[in-house]
Amino acid sequence: MGAVSGSLPTIGEAAERLARTRAWEADVSRLRYASASRLEALARIGLRTIRDALMHVPHRYLDFTRVTPIGHADVGSEVTVVGTIDKVTLKRPKPRMQIVEVALIDATGVLMCAFFKQPWLAEQLRAGDTMAVSGKVSFAFGFRQMRPQFHEVIAQVKDAAQPQGSSSGEASPRGACVTYARMLPVHPVTEGLSPAWMRRIESAALADYGDACDPIPASLVANLGLMTLSRALREAHFPSGAKAAERARRRLAYDELLGLQAALLSRQAIALDGLEPHVHVVDGPRLKALLAALPFELSEEQRQATEEILADMAAARPMNRLLLGDVGTGKTAVAAVALAAVADSGSQAAVMAPTSVLARQYAEKLGPLFDEAGISWALVTGATPAAERARTSEGLAEGTVSVLFGTTAVLGDDIRFSDLSLVVVDEQHRFGVGQRGALRSKGRVADQLTMTATPIPRTLALSIYGDLACSRIRTRPRAGAGITTKLITPENADVAHTAIAEAVAAGHQAYVVCPLVDDADDGSELEDVPEAERATAKPHSARATFERLRGRVFPSLSIGLVTGRMPASEKDEAMAAFRSGATRILVSTTVIEVGVDVPNATVMMIWDADRFGLAALHQLRGRVGRGDVAGTVFLVSAARGTSPAKRRLEALERISDGLELAEMDLRLRHEGEVLGLRQSGGVTLRLVDLTADADLVEAAHEDALGLVSADPALSAPEHKALARVVRRRFGSFFDGERSR
Repeated sequence: MGAVSGSLPTIGEAAERLARTRAWEADVSRLRYASASRLEALARIGLRTIRDALMHVPHRYLDFTRVTPIGHADVGSEVTVVGTIDKVTLKRPKPRMQIVEVALIDATGVLMCAFFKQPWLAEQLRAGDTMAVSGKVSFAFGFRQMRPQFHEVIAQVKDAAQPQGSSSGEASPRGACVTYARMLPVHPVTEGLSPAWMRRIESAALADYGDACDPIPASLVANLGLMTLSRALREAHFPSGAKAAERARRRLAYDELLGLQAALLSRQAIALDGLEPHVHVVDGPRLKALLAALPFELSEEQRQATEEILADMAAARPMNRLLLGDVGTGKTAVAAVALAAVADSGSQAAVMAPTSVLARQYAEKLGPLFDEAGISWALVTGATPAAERARTSEGLAEGTVSVLFGTTAVLGDDIRFSDLSLVVVDEQHRFGVGQRGALRSKGRVADQLTMTATPIPRTLALSIYGDLACSRIRTRPRAGAGITTKLITPENADVAHTAIAEAVAAGHQAYVVCPLVDDADDGSELEDVPEAERATAKPHSARATFERLRGRVFPSLSIGLVTGRMPASEKDEAMAAFRSGATRILVSTTVIEVGVDVPNATVMMIWDADRFGLAALHQLRGRVGRGDVAGTVFLVSAARGTSPAKRRLEALERISDGLELAEMDLRLRHEGEVLGLRQSGGVTLRLVDLTADADLVEAAHEDALGLVSADPALSAPEHKALARVVRRRFGSFFDGERSR
């Protein structure tokens, strides 16, 4: 099971290692120092078993190999300083404002540290304690200053203490000497559990249970030159150096990636075992008629994607393919070819879109082409009248309707297909796994084609969608007139208003996008953009902006409103009025982010742009410049100077490639938040850096393919340990729901 070592263990040693491995599932209370008073704190951070504790790796390290003397700390630099506390003062410069000021000294100088809104530190920190601080150095009032991002008391006066935690009033473990490691691990903790006690618990866990069996086959570990699991855990928790800590993280990251890939591929293999798939006709008359009806020739990339999809549909195995393409690359035309093949095969297809606006747009775009090609179709949304829905359901059950367009309304029990053989899901991360599975289950081993305009880097596609074959369209068949993106401050909003007025006067239309629906919303439903990347305290709402524009800014213009909370019929009416030109300005939330196509729209104004991810902003701006007139997008943000929020938005001004922006978004945020999986039941890879670990992603994917191809259920004796780990970490994949 484990990696190859210098000599084979004796029977007794092997038995002890197996016993330690089995103990990983025991309650965390078995660990030394996990006292009754600390068990509640451990539970709050998700540590319930010994395995949880061992996998609770530090989120950062204090690197004492790079300590900067106070006198050598340059103003403006980020440094780690170790010194002796000379004085601790609690100040109250204003009502309800409390600042703990600490004078830290060493042989070279004085550093004044200010801790805001942490008055308890005045009692915890004592003159004479040795403390380490990390942060940016400034200069004021004759002294170097710092507002530490992190601090840690590493030795206490008189008692010759070992490390103490900085965020808890709990007493620290005490020893007999004043020493500290070259790299001090900082584990995530909570109230009632200091970093020092967490280190002591982790040290005991490693000593008592760390030398366990490695569930990853030794050949895979050796091929990649990775650490053994036991060594990786030791170096992750208490590294001998920065390079060793990084090697340990990569080993644990590989375990996560391999487990996820194995879960995805094994689940697919188990689900399809023994089932007879559809074998579609891919050169029939309706497909040829559709291609002839298209008002354009497919581009080379569209043809390649079409060939890959049709080859899957004609094969004696179920298709599970992801079609990736930026805004305007022509994914709809490719999907239409697949739908035509279904009609030629005498079976049925369903297209599920995330919004009624997009579902109706599919029907309006493809419906006339299908009519010309002799393909019957229907549309079902939440706004479909009961009588029409009943007729559609009857046609589906009888097999007279070949293609159904719709929203989640197609999941209703009354919607029954005669022979559903293809499911097309647009922007799949906007649906729960249960919803996607429910649609596919309406047919007998239906093929599935998933489409997304969300730019997804290859590493992210492999890690999250490892069970899907990928087709990618990178270039737009029709370039369009182009888009110019401009970043402006709220004080200069009139610049955008003027551009909107000029566009409308020239016969064009405009969008105004807001993060919130109502002013009463707290913003909890917004994208998980890191707080440091935000510049706006209270985002704008669509309803309030709609009233302000209609009442004061553009009183003579026709302005519409569309949000995700409006009834489907009202949304359809609002979009129909905008498409027809009756509405000149449309105020909306991100409900227009996906698929909305109004070529006459040339200007977009996005309020509080810092509250959106880069991928979402890129999709939003793709709504303009789709016709013969160039589009202009105004990103309105209070971001100032060289703030992270402003740098992120400035990237949109100069970068037009969605994939490049997605790579940047991935560096800024977690993979789950980039894809919106936080709301849709996604999985988070805790230790994987998808930018730095591209080689591990590729390797884990290939290794998982090899394992599952030879042993689909991972039931062979040599794979049982891995299977248990996979099911424990990603078991929800086998139960039909993904969880964090």
